[in-house]
Amino acid sequence: MFKANPRSRFSLLWTVLLSICFFCFWTSPGFSQNKEVFIIDLQSDISAGTAGFLSDGIQKAQKRGSELIVILLDTPGGSVSAMQTMVKDIMNSPLPIVVYVAPKGASAASAGVLITVAAHVAAMAPGTNIGAAHPVPASLPFIPMPEENKKSVETEKTLNYFTGYARSIAQEKGRNADWVEKAIRDSASVTANEALTLKVVDLIAENLDDLLKQLDGREITVNKVKRTLQTKDLDEYSYRPSFRDKVLGYISSPMMILLLFLIGIGGIGYEIFHPGAIFPGVIGGIAIILFAYAIQFLPVNYSGLLLIALAIAFFIAEVKISSYGLLAVAGTVSFILGAIMLFKDVGGISLKFIITCAVLTGGFFMVVTALVIRTHRSKVQSGQQGLIGEKGIVKQTLDPEGVVFVHGELWKAISAEKISADEKIAVEKVNGLVLTVKRDI
Repeated sequence: MFKANPRSRFSLLWTVLLSICFFCFWTSPGFSQNKEVFIIDLQSDISAGTAGFLSDGIQKAQKRGSELIVILLDTPGGSVSAMQTMVKDIMNSPLPIVVYVAPKGASAASAGVLITVAAHVAAMAPGTNIGAAHPVPASLPFIPMPEENKKSVETEKTLNYFTGYARSIAQEKGRNADWVEKAIRDSASVTANEALTLKVVDLIAENLDDLLKQLDGREITVNKVKRTLQTKDLDEYSYRPSFRDKVLGYISSPMMILLLFLIGIGGIGYEIFHPGAIFPGVIGGIAIILFAYAIQFLPVNYSGLLLIALAIAFFIAEVKISSYGLLAVAGTVSFILGAIMLFKDVGGISLKFIITCAVLTGGFFMVVTALVIRTHRSKVQSGQQGLIGEKGIVKQTLDPEGVVFVHGELWKAISAEKISADEKIAVEKVNGLVLTVKRDI
């Protein structure tokens, strides 16, 4: 009878195990090879959320083993720091990246210019435009920047920095550095055909199919390695923003962060001064959480953050101490200085918008303070007549001190006997802002 050699059995088992391991690694996401073009849809403002979305997309394309990445771009511009992050991700990507300004009617304005120029291949659809990259402070439509301040806001130093930065990118990619500088200094803007003639972009494509057809066989350099694109018969995989990406993109702009801050302290402040409303406090709490979440995606100057925190302390102290507006004014000034210093992003937020936010915040606290003072004074003056005999409910057990809810407000109260929470009481006497109560039978 034939007997198998134990060594042969071991070799066979070892070969099977190696084959299984090799198969698992080969079919894992990190080693898979897909004959596909990975399409990233970027049709929004450039923000920290957009930068995160692009970074995640590049990583996912790597794991899927995609042949190349096509960024469908349509943007009016946005955050400088976010744009710089995106440019670095594009220029250092191990996969070839094509920025395609599309569909017809789309534009690559402001920060979109440098994102397009940084690509391994830059393309545009007919009827699109590119340009107007002059850096300006963020603003809102209803708070335009005064014409006379436009030149004073962006100094020559800022422009020199941006032009040097942009020219280095254009030269690295073999594109027209002189025109890119003109787009920054003079806000020059050109059509797709003009951009092709000026060698700002590499080609014009009617649609995605036409783009892939023109890319097939094109030789490019990716991280100093020459590659020939093979784009024929590639499958298309579309990567679109998730709900999280959309929310982050919306809340991560400097202006929106300041608005969230305003809503947050306004809602929480209202709840502090008028307990029981609930809804303003909930909205304020959510806004503050979103503020704390969004601020981590922007380059923050913590001195500015401390000044804003100091402004909050001044506003709260105004209510507690009643300095007749002095602390509110100090809080407003602290808020303005903090907001100006808060973001390291070049361009920042328009001073007019910051001052408007600060005045609204300070005005809110001053009005509420005045109402609180007037309410308390009126209660003291007419307390004997207006509160004695009023019915209420115990909110915090009286033993002998506690809190009661009388006449729509929370009051400190004392009682000769212990009265548990939720029991009914009646007011016997008023001593300043403290009520003497008894159990209501």
